[in-house]
Amino acid sequence: MAISSSLSAQSIAQSGWQQFRVQQAQRDAERAEQNAAALQSRAADARRSADRAEQNARSLEVQSGQAQSQADQAQRGVAALRTEDQMLTRLGGAYDKVAQSLGVGRTAETTPAKAQTPAPVVNVQGQVTGQLVSVSA
Repeated sequence: MAISSSLSAQSIAQSGWQQFRVQQAQRDAERAEQNAAALQSRAADARRSADRAEQNARSLEVQSGQAQSQADQAQRGVAALRTEDQMLTRLGGAYDKVAQSLGVGRTAETTPAKAQTPAPVVNVQGQVTGQLVSVSA
């Protein structure tokens, strides 16, 4: 009986150890599933962030193209103004040459009037008016 009792105890011990190993493996599997689910969730978040970043990049590319178009248009405007200025300078020079050959100079009628600033007005208190705006009431 000692042998059967010993085998029975050994069998119970092995059964307990086997059950412990199965439970441990089951806990490991559950942890692995939780970890996989968390990683899938993080991957989905990363995909959404990447999609938003890509959409933002496309929007910035469109805005960049519009800004470049505006810059090009402004440069063309500057070039047109320079050309106009050069043309007016040449025209003025040609006018002066023609006027000299005819013996006439520029007069008040042919010379553009310069903007004149009105003379300051002094009120009865001795203050110069027309330059400051009073905002106190």
